[in-house]
Amino acid sequence: MTASRPPRIAVTMGDPAGIGPEICLHLLNDTSLGAQGVPVVFGDAGVLRRVATQLKIPFTAPVVTTIGSPMVPTVLDLKCVDAAAVVPGRVAARCGDAAFRFVIASIEAGLAGEVDAVATGPLNKEAMHAAGHKYPGHTEIFAERMQAPRSCMMLTSPELTCSFATVHVGYHEVPGLLSVRRILDVIELTAAAMQRIRGRAPKLVVCGLNPHAGEHGLFGQREEERYIQPAIEAARAQGLAIEGPLPPDTAFLARRRKETDAFICMYHDQGHIPLKALAFDSAINTTLGLPVIRTSVDHGTAFDIAWQGKANPNSLGEAVRLAAKLSRTAI
Repeated sequence: MTASRPPRIAVTMGDPAGIGPEICLHLLNDTSLGAQGVPVVFGDAGVLRRVATQLKIPFTAPVVTTIGSPMVPTVLDLKCVDAAAVVPGRVAARCGDAAFRFVIASIEAGLAGEVDAVATGPLNKEAMHAAGHKYPGHTEIFAERMQAPRSCMMLTSPELTCSFATVHVGYHEVPGLLSVRRILDVIELTAAAMQRIRGRAPKLVVCGLNPHAGEHGLFGQREEERYIQPAIEAARAQGLAIEGPLPPDTAFLARRRKETDAFICMYHDQGHIPLKALAFDSAINTTLGLPVIRTSVDHGTAFDIAWQGKANPNSLGEAVRLAAKLSRTAI
């Protein structure tokens, strides 16, 4: 990206049968973005037209088949699905395949330098798996396709920011996936990201894995002593301001949230539950450690309200804004 133009943000439409098309239409009509960034929706113009007509949402954005050099919100028509065959709110392999292909196209565009960042709309894992794409989610697709040596998920909102040592795995798998190196990687990636977002050295908190952070070995297999505490000490040796391991049930109290820039969580629900309780409509998902900035909405396809005019587009708009901001900020 050059200083003479705003960043181009690839925005994947998500599963065509979900709320992705609706929130993308709102994004294309969002004049508040201004010069912050130019969204390019990687999706299907036929589906967008169907939804626009049904919901009476204006669809005046230019439609292209190659990215080129857009200076206004644009639709890149990838023609991955027959728009007439899409049934809103229904899981379908054809839609899962289309959503996956939108993501792959955005990754390729990012690696080729055709876009400056990627913001992803919601995909449906069941539909994607039905199409033969056996990934737990976006994070794993991006990490594999971009060959990132280390990466992690971070959810951020004005109220709370959390990063995760493990994400889409069963609870019984979590202890075996923890290590000093993995936890330290997440701490380092989070510290670097928050430095860019805040513009100053961040203060971090690390949660324990077990109730009461293990209570000196009474709970669990001493994961706090074996993995978490050594990672914290290594981070402190680098000069990071970091506290923990703290009991997860008190780590997110209001006073501590006010003093903390980001929390390092050991598993999915440890951070997702408090974050979604506090900031469901404003939280943004981002994958740290990739060669291309990637942010995402922090909600699913919401099949129950698909194509009904009920979807809240705020999270996608904030994801695009954060992607644009991070793409403009030097590491």
